[in-house]
Amino acid sequence: MTKLLFRDDSYLQEAEAVVVGLNERGGIILDQTNFYATAGGQPGDAGTLITAQGAVTIATTIYDETKTPMHVPAEGQTLPAVGERVKLKLDWAARYRNMRAHTLMHLLCRSVPFGVTGSAISTDGGRIDFDIPEDQIPKKEELTARINQLIADDHVISISSMTEAELDARPELVRTLLVKPPRGAGIIRLVLIGEGGKIDLQPCGGTHVNRTSEIGPIAVTKIENKGKINRRIRVAFA
Repeated sequence: MTKLLFRDDSYLQEAEAVVVGLNERGGIILDQTNFYATAGGQPGDAGTLITAQGAVTIATTIYDETKTPMHVPAEGQTLPAVGERVKLKLDWAARYRNMRAHTLMHLLCRSVPFGVTGSAISTDGGRIDFDIPEDQIPKKEELTARINQLIADDHVISISSMTEAELDARPELVRTLLVKPPRGAGIIRLVLIGEGGKIDLQPCGGTHVNRTSEIGPIAVTKIENKGKINRRIRVAFA
């Protein structure tokens, strides 16, 4: 299995790896990677793979059918050989923006206490779909102020874990109604905001900043009705 270096260090911009496979879709499989593959509403990382022959532009990173990260090169490039040692360099500006946005999504989720039906990160922030009763939809200005206060309070973000059995005993931690945390490894990764998770604690495999102040000021830009149980809340970096 590919070792996911970003799970221990979201700020790791460069890493070395060995090519262990090239699949029929042109994807490059490595023994380890600091590139995040598209999942949980967070886009896959782009960047550069440095080989003995030169640089290979990685357009995105996704999971293949076996749930292995696959580095997708831009078209028309010479790919490295299996067994070759390479260097990975993230498009750090894009990754850091996604880290800020992903932590922002957790603060939005914490500030709207209803089930989540969908989410996505975008270049200017992101959105979450909630199952909110019509009479409890928040006001944009009040929600903006609430989240900006959590950001300004500069809460620490940390990573922990619990067993699948422990998560089963605390079902309130899983806010998503349609998608559940992946199981099978026995351990669930957790993201904690605030000391001991006092602000927020959720199962999550994504990348995050170290402190909420890194997000910067935000604004709730739109609250939309997107169906019978969906109220879409969009937030953007100010």
